[in-house]
Amino acid sequence: MTIDAELLRVLADPLRARIVELLGDGALCTCHLVEETGARQTNISNHLKQLREAGLVETEPCGRFTYYRLRPEVLERAAASLTSVAERARAHAETRRPC
Repeated sequence: MTIDAELLRVLADPLRARIVELLGDGALCTCHLVEETGARQTNISNHLKQLREAGLVETEPCGRFTYYRLRPEVLERAAASLTSVAERARAHAETRRPC
C-alpha cells in the first residue's frame, strides 16, 4: 500500500481540513460551510472542487442546493497506508541499512 501524496496535499490546507472535519458530522451545503468557517462562498466552492477532484467528497443535489458528503472509505484508505508505514517503522526501529 502506498501513500497518496496528492490526497495528503489536498488535506494539508487548513480550510480544506476544516471542511472535511465538518463533513464528518453529515452532509452540508455551501451555505452551511460558509457559516461554520467564515470563509467566502467562492473560496469554499473552490476548496470543495479540489476535495471532489481528490475523491474525498461527493455531491447530492437537493432542489436548488447541493449538499456535500464525505466519502469515508477514501480517508480510511489514506489512514491505512499511513498506519502501515508507522507499523513498518516500529518493526524496523533498530534496522540500519549499511552504507
